[in-house]
Amino acid sequence: MTVMEEQRTPRFPAWGGPHLWWRHGPPGWSRWGDPERAARLPWRSTLALTVFVLIGSNVAAHSQTGDRVQLDLFGRALLLVACALLLWRQRWPVLVAFGTAGAALVYLGAGYPYGPVFLTVALGCFSAVVSGHRRAAWTAVGMLWAGHVLVGHWLYRWLPPAGDGPASWGQEIVTATWIVAIVALSELVRVRREQWARDRAERAQAARRRADEERLRIARELHDVLAHSISVINVQAGVGLALLDSDPEQARTALTTIKAASKEALGEVRQVLDTLRAPGEAPRAPAPGLDRLPELVEQAAGAGLTVEVEGADGVPKLPPGIDLAAFRIVQEALTNVVRHSGSRRARVRLDHGESALRLRIDDDGPATGADAGGSGNGLAGMRERAAALGGTIEAGPRGDGGFRVLAVLPSKVEEAR
Repeated sequence: MTVMEEQRTPRFPAWGGPHLWWRHGPPGWSRWGDPERAARLPWRSTLALTVFVLIGSNVAAHSQTGDRVQLDLFGRALLLVACALLLWRQRWPVLVAFGTAGAALVYLGAGYPYGPVFLTVALGCFSAVVSGHRRAAWTAVGMLWAGHVLVGHWLYRWLPPAGDGPASWGQEIVTATWIVAIVALSELVRVRREQWARDRAERAQAARRRADEERLRIARELHDVLAHSISVINVQAGVGLALLDSDPEQARTALTTIKAASKEALGEVRQVLDTLRAPGEAPRAPAPGLDRLPELVEQAAGAGLTVEVEGADGVPKLPPGIDLAAFRIVQEALTNVVRHSGSRRARVRLDHGESALRLRIDDDGPATGADAGGSGNGLAGMRERAAALGGTIEAGPRGDGGFRVLAVLPSKVEEAR
């Protein structure tokens, strides 16, 4: 909510306003269930409980004949009111908690027999606690217990049944124990529901994070494939246009290079798209690795860049993820040389140690209209690839006017995690 929206939103005190505390309570009432569920009245469960309370109270009335007042129309009306309030226990849990407690207190104060009327209070307070209104539920059951003590030890002289004596304190302890047990059970359910809600939120967040990581991975793959191939195509297209009339054979060579580069780009893009369409299946073609460096050098030569590679023979077989990252980093670095450097020579050096693979790509510059390393997403993609494997990337201009990319990648899967 913006500041202006807050200024336009009317403020109401806690004890008034359109959202009265005794109806809705504080925000969060829908934790008892989703809003659609809360909008539906629980007719079936309330009807079943009403039948049970009426039948159980009649049975209790027969078993307590002579000790309590027999059920009459007013007593049954109180039972129906307490049960009917439960229809709104998910919409207005605070109102239902106090309403059922009040109806039960009037019922007991009128001298009617003890029985399942306490179930209405239990369910009403249970709904209030589970929906987050703990204070209201505790207040409602505390009011019921205090009223029961007041009736049983003082007001019994003026209330039915006639000749009734004071209640025993043992009975009050049993009643208090029953109330504490109900509220404790409600608190346990509330805690479990909140834990389930947190778990669902964490799982949803983890799923979103995995989706974001996969989206970034695919974006890096497409960027590396398309940026390199389109750079080669752009250079060769310029050569072809310049030599179309004066040297048709050289123009034909440029067009052949364009065809080969576009075919390879289409193949790699198709591989990425196939992975999207059928997640979980093995790719139809292996992911590129350092074993394809000669192809990369040949493509760079087609774009007019001479590439010297050192140390490629000393690199052992790498895990697929590290091998792909190393290939893409070299590919992106050479693409940036083609696009942003005036140099037509680049050097790639590979050093393999016990636990790390070092890649160094140099060009002699100078930059042509922009930094030789590029100003787009290329360097960011390289850093993301290295960081995902636990490696590092250093990229920047050299003192002699050239540009250097230095990547350090772990050479073992255990260290790449």
